Amino acid sequence: MTDRVTRSGPHPVKLRLLEVKRTADLTPHLRRITLGGAALDGFTSLGADDHVKVFFPAPGEHQPVLPTLGPNGPILPEGVTPPARRDYTPRAYRPELSELDIDFVLHGDGPGSTWAAQARPGDLVGVGGPRSSTVVRYDFDWYLLLGDESALPAIARRLEELPAGVPVTVLLEVNDAYDELPLTSAATMDVRWLHRAPHEPGMTTLLRDALANLPLPSGDGFVWGGTESNVAHALREHLEGRSLSPHSFIRVTGYWKRGTAGQE
Repeated sequence: MTDRVTRSGPHPVKLRLLEVKRTADLTPHLRRITLGGAALDGFTSLGADDHVKVFFPAPGEHQPVLPTLGPNGPILPEGVTPPARRDYTPRAYRPELSELDIDFVLHGDGPGSTWAAQARPGDLVGVGGPRSSTVVRYDFDWYLLLGDESALPAIARRLEELPAGVPVTVLLEVNDAYDELPLTSAATMDVRWLHRAPHEPGMTTLLRDALANLPLPSGDGFVWGGTESNVAHALREHLEGRSLSPHSFIRVTGYWKRGTAGQE
């Protein structure tokens, strides 16, 4: 952390049982699910790349069995199998409406994708967190955001937070043009969509190649990315070899790992 990028928290930990209010297909592989309920009171998300843990019902069940929070961690009733859970970005929170938007990538057969593809109003899920937030003071000279579909919610949220006129380049790998998502920002955006079809996610060098061919401005930069773990490692290695200002900030995270069971 630096004086420009700080940690806020820990936030009060609470497990919330929330109801699906509505769903919207943003692209063929990205579905927004709006959750609601009085349990959202006090929900806190201060950073664009915050994550919450979503707890899913077991197959055939209406709602997940949520643990209680004990002094040494979560506690489930004896004999109860822990519910499947995955991390997601809180895309938008509207406290006046008690609504929380979470965008789900639909691919694979993991619990998150499977549940999101079938979710209907009235369905119930659990949401825990965020435990803390990374808060960015947006006074960098330039911004670079990059990733695949898994990072789209965090990138879209950060774009909406950037100040007017600041230059930001966005490199986004998706399947094809049908998966391009309208992005809004007061910043001056240069958005470059990279289409990987017919290749599978995590199996191309599109992001690495686009980054290698991208001239980076002078001044202090903010670089943030999220993608498949091995791809993220290659991006970090490349950025370490670039001549960036010592006051620049770089974080490229492995959001998922190809070949790991249940990854989405």
